[in-house]
Amino acid sequence: MTIPVLLFGIVLSTLYGAAFHLWRGGGVGKLVLYLILGWLGFWIGHFLGNLLGWDFGTLGQLRLGMATLTAFVFLSIGHWLSQVEVERK
Repeated sequence: MTIPVLLFGIVLSTLYGAAFHLWRGGGVGKLVLYLILGWLGFWIGHFLGNLLGWDFGTLGQLRLGMATLTAFVFLSIGHWLSQVEVERK
């Protein structure tokens, strides 16, 4: 993987996390959570696409389709799990 591909992936996954934060809202803690989930989901999806040989939405060396899909799955599940509230007695 070349440096430009790596940088493009980092920028795109950061934009996914930031856009999700704009859509769903929250404070700084939620922003950090969404950025981390966007990065993790994007790169796990990219490597999973490479491993399975799925090449839909490929852009050069980047498995963009699988990476985008997995990033939004991670962001959605992370948002859903962050809505749990603990009852205090």
